[in-house]
Amino acid sequence: MIKILKKYMKGVVLLALLAPVFMAVEVFMDILQPTYMAEIIDVGVAGGNIPFIWDRGKMMLLVAVVGTVGGMGCTIFSSIAAMRFGANLRQGLFDKIQTLSFKEIDGFTTSSLVTRLTNDVTQLQMMLMMGLRMLVRAPLSCIGGLVMAYLLSPKMSLIFAAALPLLFLAVLFIIRKAFPLFTEIQKRVDRVNTVMRENLLGVRVVKSFVGQEHERERFRTANTDLMDWSLRAANLTILLMPIVTLIMNVSVAALFWFGGNLAIAGEFETGKIMAFMSYLTQALFSLMMVVMMLMGFSRAQASAGRVNEVLDTESSITDPSQPAHMEGCSVEFDHVSFRYEENDPEYVLNDISFTVQEGQTVGIIGATGSGKSTLVSLIPRLYDVSEGTVRIGGADVRSLNRRDLRRTVGMVLQDSILFAGTVRENLRWADDSCDFSLIEEAAKDAQAAEFLSANAEGYDAAVEQRGKNFSGGQKQRLSIARTFARRPRVLILDDSTSAVDTATEAKIRQAIAGRRDSSIVFIIAQRISAISRADKIIVLDQGRISGMGVHEELLAQNEIYRSIAVSQLGEEVLHNAG
Repeated sequence: MIKILKKYMKGVVLLALLAPVFMAVEVFMDILQPTYMAEIIDVGVAGGNIPFIWDRGKMMLLVAVVGTVGGMGCTIFSSIAAMRFGANLRQGLFDKIQTLSFKEIDGFTTSSLVTRLTNDVTQLQMMLMMGLRMLVRAPLSCIGGLVMAYLLSPKMSLIFAAALPLLFLAVLFIIRKAFPLFTEIQKRVDRVNTVMRENLLGVRVVKSFVGQEHERERFRTANTDLMDWSLRAANLTILLMPIVTLIMNVSVAALFWFGGNLAIAGEFETGKIMAFMSYLTQALFSLMMVVMMLMGFSRAQASAGRVNEVLDTESSITDPSQPAHMEGCSVEFDHVSFRYEENDPEYVLNDISFTVQEGQTVGIIGATGSGKSTLVSLIPRLYDVSEGTVRIGGADVRSLNRRDLRRTVGMVLQDSILFAGTVRENLRWADDSCDFSLIEEAAKDAQAAEFLSANAEGYDAAVEQRGKNFSGGQKQRLSIARTFARRPRVLILDDSTSAVDTATEAKIRQAIAGRRDSSIVFIIAQRISAISRADKIIVLDQGRISGMGVHEELLAQNEIYRSIAVSQLGEEVLHNAG
């Protein structure tokens, strides 16, 4: 927690210092009140001194006003400090997540990262707010109450000597039991978010398969599990209140018994007994606030551990200290093998070797799970190879600056993601300075201009979250246009026309051919028609290259490619090839 506070309190340190100062003023004013009250009773009331009562009454009113100002100042400054700290921490976490590779993000899971960015940060934010208010008030109020009570009567202060150790032992026991529960609660929050996220993203599948009852049961299970763990923690922490109340009531009873005897003996005034009782309850209530604050800190500490886990994670993909430079734009895979985790027994890709020269188009085809998407993900270093080397322009991609590398490579992924905003903003997403003429040209080549022109708002048409107001084919064409607008030297289309009709797909292929110039194009496809004219076709089978060549060569030599072609185009494709 200290580590996080030190790093993300930048810009709010002054506010964080002012809040305790104002709180100290309020506490000091509260400590004065019982003394004035005792004087009014023992001097003013007992002696019938009305002017003295008015004088002390005015002092009590002034002290109350100053204390109120102190409390309001502390509340304002602590709230602003906590809100800004929370904003800084959320931004820091988000920025950190952006630096992580797919490997680290997959390890945390998306739902867990969302929980850490929201729920866990909120816990830390509330801890800071409570700390700035109570971390000063509770100790000062407790110590001040103890000191003032001792000054009133050292004998009666023995009551504190008996009450405080009992309270301390009870608090220590409960905190030690509760802390592990808070860690488990946050894990259960992760699970609830996971189920909810999967259900919302897959709502069409759920409804089409009439799976609402199944999803309700999944959520009910996760929600009940969270409730059970929360109740376990709550039941444990709830014990503190009756324990503190019991100790306080016994202490008050001891005070009246002991103080009453001293008053009868003439050793103690009635007003001082009332003041002592005020200091006693003040001290014990302050201890109770400390207890509640410690319980909040325990939960915040669990959240801090989860936040630090993300902040301390170093990306497995980093930039070299002295980046190399590309010479040209060839792509070479040199005996590349890859597995997602070092301890995985099997490789996803095995001994992949091929070279692509500038201006060439490469088609990649194979069964589901053969490693097609993984292979092209190694080019922009979304993952790093486990063995071998991937080179662009003769330079190992690991020796290049990631920003420069990824500006060279443009990818259109299988899942077409659009962001809330407008079509224009989405097409300019990678480059805000992109000229509108380039956007129009890209949309035309991606066959998106036609349906955009049919919309009255055109390029300023609204895009809802994840582009849900566009069809699958329209989203794919907009995603292609967005990548075209960047003019990448290496273009990767990862099954990006699967939702597009064959006529539109053919037009997009023609546009790609016209855009090639000295660039390289990788096309991953399930349809033979999408890659049949490629300069080189790679057939993948269980992570290995089963065949490589042009369409006619593979029809004659590769059984896997031939079977795919026959299943899609019929037996006549073999006769035509022959």
